[in-house]
Amino acid sequence: MRKLPALIILAAAALIFAVACGGGARTSATAKIIFTLDRFGNREIYVTDTDGSGRTYLTTVLPWDSFPAWSPDGSRIAFYVSDDGLQRDIYLAQADGSGIVNLTDDPDQDAFPAWSPDGSRIAFYSDRDGNGEVYVMNADGSGVTRLTNNSAVDFPYVWSPDGSRIAFGSFRDGNLEIYVVNVDGSGLLRLTDSPGDDLATAWSPDGSRIAFESDRDGNGEVYVMNADGSGAVNLTVRPLRDGSPVWSPQGDRIAFVSKRDGNVEIYVTDITYSHLARLTDSPREDARPAWSPNGAAIAFESKRDGNSEIYIMNADGSAQTRLTDSPVPDRGPAWSPDGSRIAFESYQDGSSEIYVVNADGSGLTRLTSDF
Repeated sequence: MRKLPALIILAAAALIFAVACGGGARTSATAKIIFTLDRFGNREIYVTDTDGSGRTYLTTVLPWDSFPAWSPDGSRIAFYVSDDGLQRDIYLAQADGSGIVNLTDDPDQDAFPAWSPDGSRIAFYSDRDGNGEVYVMNADGSGVTRLTNNSAVDFPYVWSPDGSRIAFGSFRDGNLEIYVVNVDGSGLLRLTDSPGDDLATAWSPDGSRIAFESDRDGNGEVYVMNADGSGAVNLTVRPLRDGSPVWSPQGDRIAFVSKRDGNVEIYVTDITYSHLARLTDSPREDARPAWSPNGAAIAFESKRDGNSEIYIMNADGSAQTRLTDSPVPDRGPAWSPDGSRIAFESYQDGSSEIYVVNADGSGLTRLTSDF
């Protein structure tokens, strides 16, 4: 997988993700630019106004980055690739790395693949029609359909568990809010309406609720609302940032990231906030929690040993084990549906590639190569 091209935006050394750009700079009516900042091998996604103000950290908003996304049956992995210019395309590989196919193959920006629950379709972001919108296609790349049509940037978060709707983020009303749309493009509904940014959407397994991050009260907190946008409740209520909520497979707990104790750590709470547990406690950042399919374990990233590596722990925080050990970042853990393997992104061989490792740390396999 090729490294992203280095560009300069607003006098900062950055890597344009350019959801409002392609070929030449294009900005939406809301004047937003999304870009990735690449420093010391760590790539993070941000959005900013064109004058450099109003920067929002999107790496916690977008759960995919360039990271792998397993198909629900565990047979395939979707990911996106950057070429040496500004083009990005979505690829599909078999779980053993064979049969790599370019699903989008067009000169514009295609990224952020999200599988439908039945594995038949993939939602994704594209600016192929001149602006960043939400699209859906069949898992073989056919049947591409545009779901949103607005001058602002729209990008997909997650499918509803029943596969009927897609939650997405949009700047169409001036700030980042959460919307849902039916998979045929009908039934557009705005779920949040606050003076701050609402983001990082996670649908509960039973489809009844949505967890998200919001700074509507002046600080990033984890909220839960009904799937129709009603009944939003702040679960965390702390002076330092809480965010990146992830539901347990049983839907009874939410893992999230917090700086409440002075360092970025992983916590878990039940949905009534009657029980809170700190799972990690290290001198460096622990982030990106990912529940195992049976809810017994959590994979995560940690910089506790000086570099971003993949770790695993029991759901109560015990038995924290380092799975990867390389001098470059290993990031974005994603469990296979059967819970036996973890896919992740790594720079181990000099460029960003997709790897898989068994949940016990054995069997490290590189799935992709520079192509």
